[in-house]
Amino acid sequence: MIKNLSGMYETVEYENKRFVMLYDNDDYEEYPVHWHNAVEIIIPLHNGFSVTSGGVEYNLNEKEIIIIPPGELHQMPAREGRRIIFQCDNSVLSEVSTLEAITPVFASAIHITPELDKDLYVIARKGILDIYTEYYSREPMADVKIYINLIRMLTAVREFQIRQVNEAAMNSISTDDSRKFSYVMKYINQNYTEEISLEKLASIAGYSKYHFSRIFKEYNNMSYIQYINNKRIKAAERLLVDPELSITEVAMRSGFASLTTFNRAFRKAKNCTPSEFKKLYKLSEKM
Repeated sequence: MIKNLSGMYETVEYENKRFVMLYDNDDYEEYPVHWHNAVEIIIPLHNGFSVTSGGVEYNLNEKEIIIIPPGELHQMPAREGRRIIFQCDNSVLSEVSTLEAITPVFASAIHITPELDKDLYVIARKGILDIYTEYYSREPMADVKIYINLIRMLTAVREFQIRQVNEAAMNSISTDDSRKFSYVMKYINQNYTEEISLEKLASIAGYSKYHFSRIFKEYNNMSYIQYINNKRIKAAERLLVDPELSITEVAMRSGFASLTTFNRAFRKAKNCTPSEFKKLYKLSEKM
């Protein structure tokens, strides 16, 4: 059940100061349209389950897995059965620079089935079931093992996506391309609070603007503008929790050129305005 819902925003109530929450759920209950800052993974154990995420309906058979990105609107109709619903605080992923490489995983929900890729399915299914075991073990190292399993699963998803891109593009994204894009990503990560032009990024990669835009989207599953805005919005989320900072100051510090652009981009990504996000954070602190 959703314990704390304000409008469409769910405040995930992690117990005992953990960064994860897991429900062994058999409730016949509808989950209305909502979103949260957690990564959510669902696997039906008995009977199928239906999830609409980002406007797309996914029908899961038993033991199939869906990964729902943080910040994405989703809903689930009432269904008989049993399923594991796992949520993880996105900050433990987004604030680790080393994990930037898996960011494209969260471009949209991903439905993992044996038909999609057998090896990926085996890794994902084992990962979520191992997380389930560790969650209830209450051992001192349980959360560390949960984190390792989650990273292993997301890494496998990202590697699968890259293989798909390479196959679809007939290996047009070469080792040299990957090396060049590592320079591009490093530049963006270090300079996202400043103005970053397409011309600058293309020159770093040594491509024309058109070729760079196309390859970047294939490689990262999102456009370069979306990637930069995601970095800026993540920075804004961290700044918005500071009661001393105004919305305008947060926008400027995050790299947005204007308050209007910031509000528009933030609402599109988080389904609420920066001001509403700030209020929701204050509300969650009181719970």
